Amino acid sequence: MIKLTRIDDRLVHGQIAFTWTPALGVNCLLVANDKVAADEFMKMTLGLAKPAGTRLLIKSLKEAAAFLNDEQNKGLTVLLIINSVKDAALMAAEVPEIKSINIGGIRLKEGAKLISKAVGVNDEDITLIRELLNKGIELEIRQVPTDSKQMVNSLI
Repeated sequence: MIKLTRIDDRLVHGQIAFTWTPALGVNCLLVANDKVAADEFMKMTLGLAKPAGTRLLIKSLKEAAAFLNDEQNKGLTVLLIINSVKDAALMAAEVPEIKSINIGGIRLKEGAKLISKAVGVNDEDITLIRELLNKGIELEIRQVPTDSKQMVNSLI
């Protein structure tokens, strides 16, 4: 069961390990990212940030979708971590269980604008966000679980 789907371009880091994982009571962190899934050094690095007692899986987007849709894995409590709006839209299209997406952090890149203190989006991101909203998927911004939800539709 997916407890939270989170867009965070840092993937696994302190906020994930020390605030989100215990707050959600998850036993599995699933990083869905094609580039990281093919990079042994990045996988090792992310493994160092993993909280003790929590399983870390790093899969391509296609593999992650298949994993989440497999009935055999429904007993896991999963924090799904994605690093971009584009990848979140792809995952939401493939995994019907995704009904809400938390945006934790997207660093400002060229052509992007800040919609919150830690979230920078460009025109392509805004188009994808609107498509997700039109499909009925909730999009909210929170750095940590104790923050109040900022609804993305009111920020774009």
